[in-house]
This record gives sequence, structure tokens and C-alpha cells, in this order.
Amino acid sequence: MITRTELAAVCSEALALIEKSGIPITAADRAKITAADFGLSQLRQEGIEILTMYETDRAAGKILVLLPNQTEPEHWHPSQGDNPGKEEIIRAVWGDLYFYVEGPDTMAKGFLVAGKESVYTLRHEIDLEPGDQLVFPPDTPHWFQAGPRGAVMFSFSTKVVDNLDGFTDPAIQRETVIIDDK
Repeated sequence: MITRTELAAVCSEALALIEKSGIPITAADRAKITAADFGLSQLRQEGIEILTMYETDRAAGKILVLLPNQTEPEHWHPSQGDNPGKEEIIRAVWGDLYFYVEGPDTMAKGFLVAGKESVYTLRHEIDLEPGDQLVFPPDTPHWFQAGPRGAVMFSFSTKVVDNLDGFTDPAIQRETVIIDDK
């Protein structure tokens, strides 16, 4: 759960990072940016800012922003029934961006969220530079984190069904609840 003031602040910071990255966006784009806290109520530690550029029944393109040292929790995009699951391509644009996938523990630049060591099980670090990209087939566990400058990336994917995403952390709720300030 986050307040409207907190949402406005992180979205403003994310728009500043998008501008710094050099990606041109319109006034209509600026109005569409949002954030997800995954029901954890610690958006600046575990969360993400999202600007959806397009979304159809078959494909989506988004600009994803992590504020400095912000982490997107460990997750995967599962196949279910006739849905083959989301395939996602991440392309780094700007900043410090570390992805964690299956493989030997090579974590050097990132960190585990304090008190959450048991739900961040992947420790194989991939340090993405602008222009680098990763492809995640359905059912591929991953998580990612920004370094001290924050990070801006593109996410291109097949149909988005975020409410189907699986998470290692059982406390996660996919819908972000936004409340009025007191």
C-alpha cells in the first residue's frame, strides 16, 4: 500500500531518470506512469516504476525504471493452460542495472534486501550496460536491481498477464493499493 503523495514522488523521480536516459516521451506518456509496490509497502526498497508505451492482445512495450538501489522482487511468468506464459526481452538503456538468474553465485555489485535473504534465491549476477539485453522465456525465474544511479530499461514482451506472475516471496500481492494521504 502506498499513498498518493508517495506515488507522485516516485513517478516524478522516474520521469526525471527517463529524461536523463534520453528516451523521448510525450505529455500523454508522462501522465501514464505508475508504480508497483507488490503489496509490500516499501516501494523505494522493493518496487518498480512503469510507463506502458503500448499493450495489445499480443504484445507490450514498456519503459521500466528502478530508483537508486530499488529492487524488483524475484518472479517468473508462468505458463497456464492454453496461455504459454509471457516471453520478455529486457534492454538496458541507462544507469546501473543488475539481473539475477539461475547459475553460480557471482553477486558482486548488488545486495539482498535486508531480512529477505530467503526469498531472493538467485545469485548469478549479470551487469547490464546500455544496449545489453536479456531474453526471458516463460517460467524463467529472475529478479533485478538498480545500483546507486538507478536504472532505465525497455521491456518488450508477449501478452502481459501480470496477475499470473509467480513470486518467491509469499507476502507479495500483485495489485498495488493506493490510498489517500491522511
